[in-house]
Amino acid sequence: MAAELAANLNPFRAGMRRSRAPEPATLVIFGATGDLAKRKLLPAVFGLWQDGLLGSAFNIVGVGRQEMTDEQFKDYAIEALKTSKETDTPQPGALEKFRELLYYEFGDFGADDVYSKVREQLNEAEDAHGGRKNALFYLSTPPSLFEPISNGLGRLGLQDQTEGWRRIIVEKPFGTDLASARHLNDTLHGVWNESQVYRIDHYLGKETVQNLMAIRFGNAIFEPLWNRSFVDHIQITNAEDLGLEGRAGYYEEAGVVRDMLQNHLMQVVALTAMEPPAAFDADAIRDEKVKALRAIRRIPVERVPEVAVRGQYGPGTLDGEHVPGYREEPNVQEGSGTPTYVAVKYEIDNWRWQGVPFYVRSGKRLPKKVTEIAVVFKRPPLGLFPGGLERNVLAFRIQPDEGVSLKFSSKTPGQENVLREVVMDFRYDAFGAQLESPYSRLLLDAMVGDATLFPREDEVDQAWQIVSGILEAWDPTSPHYVPPTDFPNYDAGTWGPDEADQLIGPDRRWRRL
Repeated sequence: MAAELAANLNPFRAGMRRSRAPEPATLVIFGATGDLAKRKLLPAVFGLWQDGLLGSAFNIVGVGRQEMTDEQFKDYAIEALKTSKETDTPQPGALEKFRELLYYEFGDFGADDVYSKVREQLNEAEDAHGGRKNALFYLSTPPSLFEPISNGLGRLGLQDQTEGWRRIIVEKPFGTDLASARHLNDTLHGVWNESQVYRIDHYLGKETVQNLMAIRFGNAIFEPLWNRSFVDHIQITNAEDLGLEGRAGYYEEAGVVRDMLQNHLMQVVALTAMEPPAAFDADAIRDEKVKALRAIRRIPVERVPEVAVRGQYGPGTLDGEHVPGYREEPNVQEGSGTPTYVAVKYEIDNWRWQGVPFYVRSGKRLPKKVTEIAVVFKRPPLGLFPGGLERNVLAFRIQPDEGVSLKFSSKTPGQENVLREVVMDFRYDAFGAQLESPYSRLLLDAMVGDATLFPREDEVDQAWQIVSGILEAWDPTSPHYVPPTDFPNYDAGTWGPDEADQLIGPDRRWRRL
C-alpha cells in the first residue's frame, strides 16, 4: 500500500512503471555469492519482485564456483536481504515467498558441466511457467571470467533465441585499455549479437542522470541556453571521502582513471554534451552520445601535462579523525605511483561547445562524498548594480540528496540595490517517494529489452580512446610512463592538489561542495 501510494505521488515513477512488465524469465547471476550480488543485485531484484514488476513467472538461478545446495543458497540470499541497507522493507511473508524463487548451480566456469546445469534450469522454468525460455545472464564476476563464461554459454547454445530471448549483462570494468576492450567486444560478438549485450554502468540508473535529459529536452527554457553563447564552462565532480576499503589489489592496477574517469564520468560528459536525439529510444540516444564523444579533442601523451592533473592522498584529517595516506593503506606497494585523484580539461570541437571547457575531477579521501554536474553560465555583459557580477549555476546533484538547483542573483530587501546570490532548490525527496536503486532500474530495463541506459560498443571504444593518452603517461607498464615526483601531493580531507586549481584557470574556481 505504501509503495503504491508513493508511486502515485511521484510523477516520474507513475509514468514509468506498471506498463513495463517483462515477459516470464529466468535471471541467471554468475558470481551470485559475490559482494555485488549480496549488497546490490539481490536487494534490487527483491524490490522489483515485491513491487509486482517481475510477475509470478520469474525465478533466479545463482551460479558460482562455491559448492552449495539450493537450500544453502536460499539461506545465504535471505540473509543478504536482511543485512543489506538497500533492501526495501519486506512485506509480511514476502521473504518466504521470494525464497521459493531461488536456485543454485556450481562448477568450473571453464568447463561445460555448469552451463548444462543452467540449461536444465531453463528447461524446468519453462515447464513450471508454461512460457518461453527467456533468460537474462548477469556476469557479476571478476573481469577475467567474462570471456570464459560468455564462451561457455555459447558452446551450449544458450545465446540462441529460438525458444525465447537471451541477453547478457556485463559489469564494468569493460577492458583495462583500448586494446583489451576491443578484444572483449570481439569475444562477446563471437557469441552474441550487439543487441543482446548490455554493458552496465550503474551511474546511468540514477534518477538525476536520467533527469539531465528530461530537463534539457523536456523544457523550453534550458536548451536555448545550453551552448557556447551562454555557458562559460561545465564542472563535473565525483568526490569520495572513503579510501580503499580493502580494495588495494584492484585499485593498485585500476587507479582513478580506469575506476571512474573512463566509464562513469565519461557517460556523464556525453549526456551533458549530446545533441537532442531524433527519438527517445536506445539507438537514437546512443548515436548522439557517440557523436559527442567523437567531438572531444584527443589527448595524446604530450598534451597530458597541459590538460590533466593527477594526485595521490597523503595522511590527513577527515571528520575530525586522522586517516592514513594511500601508501599506508594495507597491501599498497611501497612508493606506489597509482593516482587517486584526477582533474581533466576536455575540449569539445563542435558548434555547440567550441571554446567551452568541460572540467572533470574525481578523487578519493576528499572532504565529502558528492557527485555533481554544474553548468556555469557566463557573467552578464554589463554590471548595473554595485558589487561583482556572479555567474549563474545550474547544478545537478547525482549523490547524495539527488536533485537540481539554480543559483542566481537577487536584490536584498531594503533601500540599497545590493545583490545577493540565492538558490532555487529541487530535491527528489520532495515527492515523498523512495528512490529506486540504480540496479533496479537497469535490471528491469534489461528484462524488457530497453538498452537506452546501457553503453553501446562504440561508446565504450570512444571512451577508451579519450583516456588512452592519460593512461600511457600515468601507467607504469607503458613505455611513455612519466613517474610522479610529488606523490603524495594532497592531504586526505582536502579538495585535491593545488595544480587542479591552476588547471581551471585564474577567473574560475572549483565549486566547494
